[in-house]
Amino acid sequence: MVKENTVSVNKSEIVVWDEKYATGIELIDGQHHQLVELTNQLYIACLAKEEVLQVVFRDAMSRLVKYVRFHFDAESKLLHAINYPDYRNHKKMHDDLVKNILDTAQEYNEGKKFVPNNLVRTLKDWIFGHIAVYDKLYSAYTMEQIRKGDLSLKKLKEIELTSAGSAVMA
Repeated sequence: MVKENTVSVNKSEIVVWDEKYATGIELIDGQHHQLVELTNQLYIACLAKEEVLQVVFRDAMSRLVKYVRFHFDAESKLLHAINYPDYRNHKKMHDDLVKNILDTAQEYNEGKKFVPNNLVRTLKDWIFGHIAVYDKLYSAYTMEQIRKGDLSLKKLKEIELTSAGSAVMA
């Protein structure tokens, strides 16, 4: 469970959700919560002994890769549907993170040490950087479209449902 508005981080959390990261778009915020949870699961795996780490980290990594792809697909569909002007750049950032995760998984499979810790730090930076900055930009764009009357809350909800429904979790 993601803890909201928590100041201190306990030993099982490297990322703590805070409402300042919320986009105001229910679908995306729910998925971001799940990414925080998966990042914390990877962190917990990193704290385990080596033999446990191998099994737990591989499983958590597999779930993370699937979920990141699922989330990015849903988010991309949303951004495309609202005609977000920086869509291509945003999608490239997503593609770069997926490549980084897959490269990291390959390095881990090849036996490189410290890969899990580096990946967890990368994900932490992504959550605190990308979500807090770049996702807030499209959130502001979306809210401005609603304010101007170019997008209704009803239409946004329809887009969210379509984006969530068409993004298939593998």
